Amino acid sequence: MKGLLLLIGSFLLMSCAALPAVLPSTDQNMMCPSPFPTGKTRFIHAIEARMAGETKAVMIGVTLAEPDLRTLSCAIVSPEGMALFEAAAGPSGLNVSRALPPFDEADFARNMMDDIELIFLKPSGVVSEKGFLPTGEAVCRWHKDQGGWIDVSGGRDGRVQVRRYLEGGSLKRSVALAGGAVSPYRTIELQALEMINYTLIMTLIESEAVKDEPQFRK
Repeated sequence: MKGLLLLIGSFLLMSCAALPAVLPSTDQNMMCPSPFPTGKTRFIHAIEARMAGETKAVMIGVTLAEPDLRTLSCAIVSPEGMALFEAAAGPSGLNVSRALPPFDEADFARNMMDDIELIFLKPSGVVSEKGFLPTGEAVCRWHKDQGGWIDVSGGRDGRVQVRRYLEGGSLKRSVALAGGAVSPYRTIELQALEMINYTLIMTLIESEAVKDEPQFRK
Protein backbone atom coordinates (compact mmCIF):
# COMPACT_ATOMS: atom_id res chain seq x y z
CA MET A 1 0.00 0.00 0.00
CA LYS A 2 2.80 2.41 0.90
CA GLY A 3 4.53 1.69 -2.41
CA LEU A 4 1.31 2.41 -4.31
CA LEU A 5 0.90 5.74 -2.53
CA LEU A 6 4.48 6.70 -3.40
CA LEU A 7 3.88 5.80 -7.03
CA ILE A 8 0.69 7.87 -7.15
CA GLY A 9 2.48 10.78 -5.48
CA SER A 10 5.31 10.64 -8.01
CA PHE A 11 2.82 10.60 -10.88
CA LEU A 12 1.02 13.64 -9.50
CA LEU A 13 4.27 15.54 -9.08
CA MET A 14 5.26 14.77 -12.67
CA SER A 15 1.86 15.73 -14.04
CA CYS A 16 1.99 19.07 -12.20
CA ALA A 17 5.52 19.92 -13.40
CA ALA A 18 5.79 23.05 -15.50
CA LEU A 19 8.59 24.87 -17.26
CA PRO A 20 9.83 28.02 -15.50
CA ALA A 21 8.30 31.18 -16.91
CA VAL A 22 10.43 33.22 -19.33
CA LEU A 23 9.91 36.98 -19.11
CA PRO A 24 10.28 38.31 -22.68
CA SER A 25 13.19 40.61 -23.48
CA THR A 26 12.62 43.98 -25.14
CA ASP A 27 15.96 43.58 -26.94
CA GLN A 28 15.28 41.95 -30.30
CA ASN A 29 19.02 41.33 -30.74
CA MET A 30 19.49 39.58 -27.40
CA MET A 31 22.33 37.04 -27.57
CA CYS A 32 21.88 33.60 -26.04
CA PRO A 33 24.34 32.50 -23.33
CA SER A 34 26.75 30.18 -25.16
CA PRO A 35 29.63 28.59 -23.23
CA PHE A 36 29.93 25.76 -25.75
CA PRO A 37 33.13 25.11 -27.71
CA THR A 38 33.10 26.35 -31.30
CA GLY A 39 35.91 24.13 -32.57
CA LYS A 40 37.16 20.59 -32.08
CA THR A 41 38.30 20.42 -28.45
CA ARG A 42 39.56 17.76 -26.05
CA PHE A 43 38.74 18.01 -22.34
CA ILE A 44 40.18 15.98 -19.47
CA HIS A 45 38.32 16.16 -16.15
CA ALA A 46 38.59 14.55 -12.75
CA ILE A 47 35.10 13.21 -12.00
CA GLU A 48 33.62 12.65 -8.56
CA ALA A 49 30.32 10.74 -8.49
CA ARG A 50 28.07 11.39 -5.48
CA MET A 51 24.88 9.81 -4.20
CA ALA A 52 23.04 10.99 -1.09
CA GLY A 53 25.88 13.45 -0.47
CA GLU A 54 28.53 10.73 -0.32
CA THR A 55 31.34 10.16 -2.81
CA LYS A 56 30.84 6.80 -4.51
CA ALA A 57 33.56 6.86 -7.18
CA VAL A 58 36.42 8.96 -8.53
CA MET A 59 37.38 8.69 -12.20
CA ILE A 60 39.04 10.52 -15.07
CA GLY A 61 36.92 11.55 -18.04
CA VAL A 62 38.29 12.35 -21.50
CA THR A 63 35.91 14.02 -23.97
CA LEU A 64 36.49 15.01 -27.57
CA ALA A 65 33.80 17.39 -28.86
CA GLU A 66 33.39 18.25 -32.54
CA PRO A 67 30.61 20.84 -32.66
CA ASP A 68 30.67 21.29 -36.46
CA LEU A 69 29.86 17.60 -36.95
CA ARG A 70 27.87 17.29 -33.69
CA THR A 71 29.95 14.29 -32.72
CA LEU A 72 31.37 13.29 -29.35
CA SER A 73 33.76 10.63 -28.18
CA CYS A 74 34.58 9.90 -24.58
CA ALA A 75 36.49 7.58 -22.31
CA ILE A 76 36.25 6.91 -18.59
CA VAL A 77 39.53 5.90 -17.00
CA SER A 78 40.21 4.64 -13.48
CA PRO A 79 42.71 6.56 -11.31
CA GLU A 80 45.12 3.68 -12.02
CA GLY A 81 44.83 4.27 -15.77
CA MET A 82 42.50 1.43 -16.81
CA ALA A 83 39.99 2.27 -19.54
CA LEU A 84 36.54 1.42 -18.14
CA PHE A 85 34.34 2.81 -20.88
CA GLU A 86 34.80 4.13 -24.42
CA ALA A 87 32.10 5.34 -26.79
CA ALA A 88 31.34 7.74 -29.62
CA ALA A 89 28.06 9.33 -30.68
CA GLY A 90 26.85 11.54 -33.47
CA PRO A 91 24.17 11.90 -36.15
CA SER A 92 24.93 8.36 -37.34
CA GLY A 93 24.21 6.86 -33.93
CA LEU A 94 26.01 5.46 -30.88
CA ASN A 95 29.01 3.15 -30.91
CA VAL A 96 30.33 1.59 -27.69
CA SER A 97 33.80 0.09 -28.07
CA ARG A 98 34.47 -0.78 -24.41
CA ALA A 99 32.23 -1.10 -21.34
CA LEU A 100 33.38 -2.89 -18.22
CA PRO A 101 30.96 -3.50 -15.30
CA PRO A 102 29.10 -1.50 -14.05
CA PHE A 103 29.36 0.64 -17.19
CA ASP A 104 27.81 -2.14 -19.28
CA GLU A 105 24.36 -1.76 -17.71
CA ALA A 106 21.38 -1.23 -19.99
CA ASP A 107 20.94 2.35 -21.26
CA PHE A 108 24.09 3.56 -19.44
CA ALA A 109 25.92 4.49 -22.65
CA ARG A 110 22.95 6.33 -24.19
CA ASN A 111 22.24 8.28 -21.00
CA MET A 112 25.90 9.16 -20.55
CA MET A 113 26.34 10.40 -24.12
CA ASP A 114 23.14 12.44 -23.78
CA ASP A 115 24.62 14.06 -20.66
CA ILE A 116 27.89 14.80 -22.44
CA GLU A 117 25.99 16.34 -25.35
CA LEU A 118 24.05 18.53 -22.90
CA ILE A 119 27.31 19.77 -21.39
CA PHE A 120 29.51 20.27 -24.43
CA LEU A 121 27.30 20.90 -27.48
CA LYS A 122 25.04 23.84 -28.22
CA PRO A 123 21.41 22.65 -28.15
CA SER A 124 19.89 21.51 -31.41
CA GLY A 125 16.37 22.36 -32.44
CA VAL A 126 14.59 25.70 -32.46
CA VAL A 127 14.92 28.61 -30.02
CA SER A 128 11.36 29.08 -28.83
CA GLU A 129 11.85 31.82 -26.22
CA LYS A 130 14.39 34.45 -25.21
CA GLY A 131 14.27 36.61 -22.12
CA PHE A 132 14.86 36.39 -18.41
CA LEU A 133 14.02 33.94 -15.67
CA PRO A 134 12.13 35.27 -12.63
CA THR A 135 15.47 35.12 -10.76
CA GLY A 136 17.03 37.57 -13.24
CA GLU A 137 19.28 35.38 -15.40
CA ALA A 138 19.18 35.80 -19.17
CA VAL A 139 17.83 32.62 -20.76
CA CYS A 140 17.21 31.04 -24.14
CA ARG A 141 14.90 28.04 -24.45
CA TRP A 142 15.23 25.42 -27.17
CA HIS A 143 12.60 22.89 -28.17
CA LYS A 144 14.34 19.69 -29.21
CA ASP A 145 13.36 17.96 -32.44
CA GLN A 146 12.85 14.65 -30.61
CA GLY A 147 10.86 16.31 -27.83
CA GLY A 148 11.77 18.07 -24.62
CA TRP A 149 13.25 21.44 -23.75
CA ILE A 150 16.68 22.85 -22.95
CA ASP A 151 17.24 26.13 -21.09
CA VAL A 152 20.62 27.85 -21.20
CA SER A 153 20.81 30.71 -18.72
CA GLY A 154 23.60 32.99 -17.59
CA GLY A 155 24.11 35.42 -14.74
CA ARG A 156 26.21 38.56 -14.60
CA ASP A 157 28.93 36.64 -12.74
CA GLY A 158 29.59 34.58 -15.88
CA ARG A 159 28.16 31.36 -14.51
CA VAL A 160 25.96 29.35 -16.86
CA GLN A 161 23.18 26.87 -16.15
CA VAL A 162 22.00 24.28 -18.66
CA ARG A 163 18.78 22.45 -17.81
CA ARG A 164 17.00 19.67 -19.70
CA TYR A 165 13.25 19.14 -19.27
CA LEU A 166 10.91 16.48 -20.56
CA GLU A 167 8.17 17.56 -22.96
CA GLY A 168 5.73 17.88 -20.05
CA GLY A 169 8.06 20.14 -18.07
CA SER A 170 9.72 17.73 -15.61
CA LEU A 171 13.35 18.64 -14.92
CA LYS A 172 15.72 15.75 -15.71
CA ARG A 173 19.20 17.30 -15.75
CA SER A 174 20.76 20.45 -14.35
CA VAL A 175 24.31 21.46 -15.30
CA ALA A 176 26.18 24.31 -13.61
CA LEU A 177 29.28 25.68 -15.36
CA ALA A 178 31.09 27.73 -12.74
CA GLY A 179 34.35 28.51 -14.54
CA GLY A 180 33.34 31.94 -15.82
CA ALA A 181 33.48 33.33 -19.35
CA VAL A 182 37.18 32.58 -19.90
CA SER A 183 37.09 28.91 -18.88
CA PRO A 184 33.45 27.79 -18.44
CA TYR A 185 34.39 24.10 -18.18
CA ARG A 186 36.83 24.54 -15.31
CA THR A 187 34.20 23.31 -12.85
CA ILE A 188 31.06 21.39 -13.85
CA GLU A 189 28.31 20.08 -11.62
CA LEU A 190 25.69 17.83 -13.18
CA GLN A 191 22.65 16.82 -11.16
CA ALA A 192 20.59 13.91 -12.51
CA LEU A 193 17.01 13.44 -11.37
CA GLU A 194 16.21 9.76 -11.75
CA MET A 195 14.76 6.98 -9.59
CA ILE A 196 18.07 7.32 -7.73
CA ASN A 197 19.41 10.87 -7.95
CA TYR A 198 23.12 11.43 -8.38
CA THR A 199 25.60 14.27 -8.87
CA LEU A 200 28.79 14.46 -10.91
CA ILE A 201 31.46 17.01 -9.96
CA MET A 202 33.92 17.53 -12.83
CA THR A 203 37.16 19.46 -12.31
CA LEU A 204 39.17 20.42 -15.37
CA ILE A 205 42.68 18.97 -15.62
CA GLU A 206 43.44 20.00 -19.18
CA SER A 207 41.77 21.23 -22.36
CA GLU A 208 43.17 21.80 -25.83
CA ALA A 209 42.02 22.69 -29.32
CA VAL A 210 42.54 19.77 -31.69
CA LYS A 211 43.51 20.26 -35.30
CA ASP A 212 42.84 17.59 -37.88
CA GLU A 213 45.97 16.35 -39.58
CA PRO A 214 46.17 17.33 -43.26
CA GLN A 215 45.32 14.63 -45.79
CA PHE A 216 48.14 14.08 -48.28
CA ARG A 217 47.53 12.64 -51.69
CA LYS A 218 49.68 9.72 -52.78
